[in-house]
Amino acid sequence: MQLNNVKKKLTLPVIMAPMFLISNPKMVISACESGIIGSFPALNARTKDILDEWMEEIKLELEKKRTENPDNNIAPWGINFISHKSNKRFFEDLELIQKHQPPIVITSLGDPSPVVEIVHEYGGIVLSDVINIKFAKKALEKGSDGLILIANGAGGHGGTLNPIAFVHEVRSFFNGPLVLGGTISKGEDILAAQILGADFAYMGTHFIAAEESGASEEYIQTAIESTIDDIIYTPAFSGVPANYLIPSIIKSGLDPKNLPEKGSIDFSELGNPDIRAWKDIWGAGQGVGVMKKIQTVAEITEELLEQYRNAQKRVVSNYPEPVKR
Repeated sequence: MQLNNVKKKLTLPVIMAPMFLISNPKMVISACESGIIGSFPALNARTKDILDEWMEEIKLELEKKRTENPDNNIAPWGINFISHKSNKRFFEDLELIQKHQPPIVITSLGDPSPVVEIVHEYGGIVLSDVINIKFAKKALEKGSDGLILIANGAGGHGGTLNPIAFVHEVRSFFNGPLVLGGTISKGEDILAAQILGADFAYMGTHFIAAEESGASEEYIQTAIESTIDDIIYTPAFSGVPANYLIPSIIKSGLDPKNLPEKGSIDFSELGNPDIRAWKDIWGAGQGVGVMKKIQTVAEITEELLEQYRNAQKRVVSNYPEPVKR
């Protein structure tokens, strides 16, 4: 599958980012039907058998929709695979990727080359998410087709680099498929990503409040009520810096202003042994303030499309042609 062929099947150049414990087959199918690339983390399916069922469901449902609606922009789907050997289902999930042949595989952590070998055999695309130039170059050396640049402000394990500088530096040595993530929440942000030089925008946080989302009602409501001031970037819960919702930290009995520097919190000492990062300490990006209500994935996509088109018109009307000197 080539990048140009992917773009032709999209309503918007957007990948709905895989969100741990949130993304599910229903979200992926709805996203693809709406004309954006839907994806989910392989580990959201708690067992290999469940993952097998999920991938089969997504594949068959999208094939059915393409047959029933041949004129619609039904996007390809993707799966996020942890390509580090610490992934206890590394080989099992890799076998399922080979079996179901998802058009797009997003690798995180580790060496993507075992994934590349399998995905390229059936003509799929491998995108590797990276947070800095070092990892970007390593992913390309190992055969990744494209890069997902996780910049400052992204939900979950976000990076710290400014998106403008990040894209410019990567484009100085790579002309292939590029995806930009980090605080991309509205249609104009998608256009801005393209203007910078990215092919796609990577959006996760805005879809937390989707009707199809796997997030709990309390998580969704907290996200809707939150603003950029309710986001904290800390390594306290997983050992790796990530963006979290402060209200969920307070609810868990912790002081956001007095967190340890490493992922060494023992919740049993606080009388809450069942509390877990991501399940109870909720992730979200700095663009969380855009969410105002629960909407379907289709409604969110339609709203983004309208914002995107309006942004295009503003650029053209405000700056119809370069200033002549």
